[in-house]
This record gives sequence, structure tokens and C-alpha cells, in this order.
Amino acid sequence: MTFQLSEILESISFVSLDHFDIRTVTLGLSLRDCSATTPRGLANCVYDRIMTAGSRLIPTVEEISARYNVPVANKRVAITPVSFLCDGSQEHTPLLLAKAIDRAAHELGVDFIGGFSGLLQRDITRGEMHLLNSLPEVLSQTKRLCSSFNVATSREGLNFDAIKILAQQIHEIALKTADEDAIGCAKLVVFANAVEDNPFMAGAFHGISQGDECISVGISGPGVVRQVMESLPADLPLHKIAEEIKKTSFKMTRVGELFLQECSKAMGYPPGIIDISLAPTPVPGDSVGDVLKLIGLEQVGTHGTTAALALLNDAIKKGGMMATSHVGGMSGAFIPVSEDAAMIESAKNGSLTFDKLESLTCVCSVGLDMVAIPGDTPVSTIAGILADECALGMVNHKTTGVRIIPVPGKVAGDMAYFGGLLGEAPIMEVHRESCEQLFRRGGFIPTPIQGFRN
Repeated sequence: MTFQLSEILESISFVSLDHFDIRTVTLGLSLRDCSATTPRGLANCVYDRIMTAGSRLIPTVEEISARYNVPVANKRVAITPVSFLCDGSQEHTPLLLAKAIDRAAHELGVDFIGGFSGLLQRDITRGEMHLLNSLPEVLSQTKRLCSSFNVATSREGLNFDAIKILAQQIHEIALKTADEDAIGCAKLVVFANAVEDNPFMAGAFHGISQGDECISVGISGPGVVRQVMESLPADLPLHKIAEEIKKTSFKMTRVGELFLQECSKAMGYPPGIIDISLAPTPVPGDSVGDVLKLIGLEQVGTHGTTAALALLNDAIKKGGMMATSHVGGMSGAFIPVSEDAAMIESAKNGSLTFDKLESLTCVCSVGLDMVAIPGDTPVSTIAGILADECALGMVNHKTTGVRIIPVPGKVAGDMAYFGGLLGEAPIMEVHRESCEQLFRRGGFIPTPIQGFRN
């Protein structure tokens, strides 16, 4: 589609009136051409690649943002999964790479850089094990580096051995960053069916089927949808609410399409995708939970919440897909507990329980996101949480993820404070009944019958 002047002017008005923003512009970079004879040389090669390719990212985004009066919340980079650079490497290579990548992110001025990642759904190589073993040191010694691991797919099954290792590492990361309420765990996502083109952190990485570089855009606007909902009659039927949300999503996505094309042209990199997710922030009015309440809920978590979220998620996707051919990433509604004021409120007053949150992930665009749990939660229970969520994704052919934060020294009802866009989270109670025997078994869960579609 081409843009008419009237559409651009409408977009500018839309932004100024409804506080819409581009949530992220993410530069995807392949590191597959990085090689050296020593770990230090490899780290330097990776650093140089990121600095050279990303040098114009922030000036370009800021210029386009000013030209169209479209605010951009975050500028980010996603790289090829670092595990591919670790095969055949030494044990200390991942930490050297992590520090080089984090230094590059700091010097570029980007908010986060994602891709300290591995694809573990089938098995674990020696290089991937080096990467896993480095996680506590890496995520406690870096500030902008994000990590993710895929442990299940609908076609490969679920690697429970990988989940066991990651559960232990989450526990260790929490201890290493205990003085910051275990913030290191906020930079680690465990996925089922991870997508290769996700521009949002902490789960972004530049997939192995991608080209050398690309520009992707993540749009967001819970506040925009909230304002539309507030203008609708209280007795409007649900299908008409869905229509209004679709129209709003279409407009938001057209702004994202404009920004994607302009960034791609200015930087000389091909356009990647537009992720049309509703991603909340702690800022008042920028809440997915508030939208759910306007659909008809007294509190998020009460009966009917799953149905309301299903309606919202589907309408956002449908509206966005009519506006661009570049839809990708997660695309839908995010429900990170610590980043959404209404979700925080509902978790505090008990209407949103851990089990209800897990059920909501069956119909939203991601899984258990930014959920804080008691610091004394056993490693086996953390593994059970990871396995449950990834099993939902594996069986239902959808992407699910877990960003779980066991906060040392805190119990259910306490608060964890992360600051910035990560917000704050009430410590949620988890089941105290043990899954230790399941944990000890290890192994893998075979491919579900739904995975055989040939």
C-alpha cells in the first residue's frame, strides 16, 4: 500500500490526541559471518559488527520520529543466537561475548540487545551448555543484554532436561542479583515455539533464516484502545466492540507501516516485520488490564477474563493484518504483570491468581511474563512452571514464554521493584505441593500428535 498525505496527517493527529507510540524499532543483525581463532578475537569481531551496522540506528529513528511527530519509546538490537558462536569454543567464551555485546549496546545507546540465546528443543550441544552455565555471571554483570532459550516446539516436543537446567540457572541468577530484587531474571525468557522475528525484549533474537540485516517495528497503544472503549455505549454487543478495536488496530498499524518503510529506506536495510502487540507500561492509562475492564470486568482475573482477552487479542490481530503485509513477531496482547497497573492491582487484591494467569496465556500473545514469586520457591517448582507453560504452547501450536522472577527474601504479598518500563510486581503465591519426582525424571516429552501434519 502507498501512503496519501491525508493518511499521514491523520496519523499525526491520532498520535497527538491518543498518546500512541512506536514501542520499539529493532535492528536485526546476523552474526554468522563473525569468526576468529581466539575467544577474545571473536568477541572483538562481534563488537565491531554490531557497532558498524548499528551506528546510524538512533540518529535515523530520532530524525523520522521528529519528522512525523511519532514518539518512539525504545531503540533495540536483536542478534543471531549466540549459541551458534559458542560451538567449538572454550568455557569462558560466552562471558567474553556477553561483555562485548553489552558494551556495544551501551555505546550505541540502545535500550536492550537481545540474542544471548539458544535453540534447545531437541538436545544441547557442548557450546550451548557453556552458554547455559554462563547465565548467572552474564546476567548479573551486564545491563542491556537479554537472553532467551527455546525448549519446545509443536514439531519437536519438549526438552525437560533443558528446563531443569534453566530452572536451576534462574534460581542462581536471582541470588546473584538479589540486591536488585532479582532483576537479572527479568532479562531471561524460556520459550515454546519461539518466533525468529520478535522485536520485543527480552525474547528478541535474529533468526537463522533471516538475512544479514533488517529493520522491525513493534507498535503499541493500550491507551488508544482504552480511549476508544470509553467512548462506546455500555450496552454495545461484543461483536461490535471487536469491530471498533479492529478499526483502531488498523490505524495504529498504518502508522507502524509508515515508520517501518521510512526507517528501512533511510538505513538501507530491508524491512522486517511489524509486531502489532498491545504492550503495556506502568504509566497510568497505558494498561491492557484497563481495556479488559472496559469490556465488562470488575477486576482482571474474575470469570469472563479469558473470553474478554480472547476477543481483544483476535481483534488486534485482524485489524493489523489488513493494514500491512509485514505482520510478524508475537502480535496480539501482552499481559506482563509488573508492567501493567491494572494487572498489578488485581494481583494485589487476589482476583488475579497464578493459576488464572496461566489460563489467560492460552489466548494471549505470550506466556507468564514478569511474574514475581517467593524467593524460597524450590527449583523443581520453577521447572514445573516452565514445563506447564511450554506444554501449553507445544500442544496448541502457539508461542508461549515464561519470565519468572523468584525474589530472594520476599514472600507472597510483598512487592518487588524493578524500575523503569519493568515496573513493580506483587509476589504471587505458587502451589506448595511438590513436583520433585517429575523434576528428577528428566528426559523429554515426545512430539504431540498435533505436531504430525504432513
